[in-house]
Amino acid sequence: MTELTKSTTAGTEPSAAAPVAVSAESSVAQISQWGEIRYRFLQNKLAVAGLVVVALLFVTAAFGNFFAPYDPLHQDLNNTLSGPSGAHWMGTDSLGRDLFSRLIAGTRIAIVVGLASIFFAVLIGVIMGAIAGYFAGWVDTTVMRVVDVFLAFPLLIGAVVIILVLGRGVTPVIVSLAIFSWATVARLLRSSILSVREMDYVHAAKALGASRMRIIRKHILPNSLTAVMVYAAFSVGSAIVGLAALSFLGVGVPVDVPEWGNMLSDGSKFIGVEDHLWLFPSLFVVVTVLAFTFVGDGLRDALDPKLR
Repeated sequence: MTELTKSTTAGTEPSAAAPVAVSAESSVAQISQWGEIRYRFLQNKLAVAGLVVVALLFVTAAFGNFFAPYDPLHQDLNNTLSGPSGAHWMGTDSLGRDLFSRLIAGTRIAIVVGLASIFFAVLIGVIMGAIAGYFAGWVDTTVMRVVDVFLAFPLLIGAVVIILVLGRGVTPVIVSLAIFSWATVARLLRSSILSVREMDYVHAAKALGASRMRIIRKHILPNSLTAVMVYAAFSVGSAIVGLAALSFLGVGVPVDVPEWGNMLSDGSKFIGVEDHLWLFPSLFVVVTVLAFTFVGDGLRDALDPKLR
């Protein structure tokens, strides 16, 4: 009896330990995967530099009021068009406003518009792309024709039309940029879903009776969002350029708002005379766009399975 009990106990030990072993192996695999992605990203020096700049921009946008030397709206008419100095690091504009303080205030507007517009563009694009890619047939055809219509409009022209209808301001700019950016996200996601939906684990979920929405949410979307994540990182910089361009054209945020495009518009009147008025806003735009571009490059290289 004792020997039989021992043999029965010994026979059950492997089966009891098996789930623990499988769980541990899956956890190690997941940790290793994210560790590899992080390692590949950190190996890209330009991506790390871009991430540092993006972090500084976020800190500036969140806490810029605490270290801006002057009120960005304060006018000193006795000290107009002065060059960079100890009192005004980047000089003053035609109304005596401190340019450095205005650039710091413009950082907040740029980051808010860039992130918000791309967030809503990705949200709309993911929903439409998931519907088109999973259901296929006439649903796919209908959604893709709508996508083609939006892709046919030049972004700036379409944004100008929407702003003329809604009025100038931060919210109309966000809405206009999001409306004319979601179509690219939908097309990218649809292409990824068309390949992912034929995978064995998707067919297994269907065989087990999972609903369509659960399959999309749990199995298809998490494995199709890599291209969308990379596009979003790139597009934040593009949205910031779009904001500056709209303001430069006089249809973005109001002219009295300290925004980089408005400052470029004011500085363009003094090219060759007071070059600091357009040079420093231009540098802020260029550095910001390059930073988000480098981060997007790093994410693309780190997430691309062909490079692992």
